[in-house]
Amino acid sequence: MPAMNAAGSVQAGLLTILLAVAVALLAAGYGRGVHELWARRGAGEVLPGWRVVAFGGGVLVVLAADSGPLAGLAQRSFAGHMTQHMVLLLVAGPLLAAGAAGLPLSLACPVRLRRRLARLRSARGTRWLRRPVNTAVVAGAVQTLVLWVWHLPAPYVAALDRPVVHALEHVCFVAGSWLLWAPILGVTRHRLPGPVAMLLLVATMLPASALGAVLTFAPRPVYPLRALGPEPLADQQLAGLLMWAPMDVAVLVAALTVFLRWLLRLQRQHPDAVGPTEPAGPAAAARTEGVLR
Repeated sequence: MPAMNAAGSVQAGLLTILLAVAVALLAAGYGRGVHELWARRGAGEVLPGWRVVAFGGGVLVVLAADSGPLAGLAQRSFAGHMTQHMVLLLVAGPLLAAGAAGLPLSLACPVRLRRRLARLRSARGTRWLRRPVNTAVVAGAVQTLVLWVWHLPAPYVAALDRPVVHALEHVCFVAGSWLLWAPILGVTRHRLPGPVAMLLLVATMLPASALGAVLTFAPRPVYPLRALGPEPLADQQLAGLLMWAPMDVAVLVAALTVFLRWLLRLQRQHPDAVGPTEPAGPAAAARTEGVLR
């Protein structure tokens, strides 16, 4: 067992280095694309500075979640591991999606690869996927599948025992969350309509809430005791609450924000239909004066 632990530690260290290199390459590609874009159009044009800051914040959150105190907390308890998962799902993914990385990363690619990506975007399957309803269905299904599969006992224990599987788990969380939030926080021309975005968020929240409720109200641990903390049932219940409450709050706030933004857009586009109308003509003025009396 000590030899296996030593080998696992070496493997985990190598994977940490590979993760850092991959994230650094991603950040470097994004930075190069932003530099080229701003050199052509001017700083802050096309891609505002706050999006660049958001993407950088997402990269830092991914690195912080996989190393440092949060990673140590994840090794000691299921609740700590769930905290790590929620940081990746609710912080890193939305920040990366808000960075609108599609254009900068494509500009950072070689010309030949850039042409291939352009042909891929114009392909029939890609056009089908970019339709708002299809995008919502695929994004919601992927997020739900990722969340449920990786929190089943067998995949979760496999991620604990094998650093490679653990790294794959985190990649799935970040990619699934990025895909979910991209049509909500991305550039305006690629965003979902307000009602579709609200339905997507609510439909994604319900399965996550159900999973959190299962973990919270289960009468006994559903995971092996070695995967839980010193108080197995309490650790599992706390992990369920950490999934349940933050996910619901974040999604409800986002859905409300999307709804209000959609109403404001309707009011700007159709002020007469959405806002109050003033009475016109002497008869209407007389009726209004009578009501005021």
